[in-house]
Amino acid sequence: MRDALAAWLDGMRALDGASEHTIAAYAQDLRGFLGFIAGHHGGAGGLRQIAEITQSDLRAWMASERAGGLGSRSLARKLSALKSFARWLAEREGFDISPILAARAPKFSRNLPRPLSVEAARDVIAMAPLQSRDDWTGARDAAVITLLYGCGLRVSEALGLTGRDLPLRDSLRILGKGGRERLVPVLPAARDSVAAYLRACPHPVEPDMPIFRGKRGGPLSRRHVAKVMEAARLQLGLPATATPHALRHSFATHLLAAGGDLRAIQELLGHASLQSTQIYTAVDTTRLMEIYAAAHPRAGQ
Repeated sequence: MRDALAAWLDGMRALDGASEHTIAAYAQDLRGFLGFIAGHHGGAGGLRQIAEITQSDLRAWMASERAGGLGSRSLARKLSALKSFARWLAEREGFDISPILAARAPKFSRNLPRPLSVEAARDVIAMAPLQSRDDWTGARDAAVITLLYGCGLRVSEALGLTGRDLPLRDSLRILGKGGRERLVPVLPAARDSVAAYLRACPHPVEPDMPIFRGKRGGPLSRRHVAKVMEAARLQLGLPATATPHALRHSFATHLLAAGGDLRAIQELLGHASLQSTQIYTAVDTTRLMEIYAAAHPRAGQ
């Protein structure tokens, strides 16, 4: 079973381009499930252990996870990992895994992203450099925040840019989650912001070094970006949902509100499936209904 699990994870990594974070989560999920089943039946089993799983076993496992405080979303993810592994194993060994495939994931409400308004996003960009005592670090923070909102980058993607990506042109090639590559348009404001930072930065630009550096010259940390965003939102009176990642949500939501095509936004964000991008249509509709409720003279009657 251990060898089969390792082979499946290797296939996920090589064929599906799953990230190391995803691989580690799947491995933990499956080992936890197999450990429960072994204890539930009074001993470790081999590969046939998967074929002999019943709906009663699955209900007992899910009840145990719930009793341990696991939420519906996390339990649904674990069940998804189990089904994926079981399908792979069934194809190799000829098992009947109908009970596993028939198991229903618990329902959960999908949390909608909380984008900033256009005005709030602009205010955050203006406020970011004011959180630093040094001109060059202030310019750096403004450049990072501008890239998150102006290009829809993840924090890791912005901080992963190196000297090889310079000078910034009209588009930027980004290697995102799962090794998926995409081209992202770079607005003049983002190029100008990065150029202003580079002119002020005391550390030399090197091809294999990150563009964004800490005070001592090392790579800038995600935690620092989060602290800058936190300070800016407190000063602007924005909610706790105004995080660095919320700028990426804002990028997508504002594009959609301006008439952007959902497929194009999917490509810009680097989502593997359109389902991940479609959540922004729900955000847009929610905002529309809020405006309606606040503005329509008969909405409150």
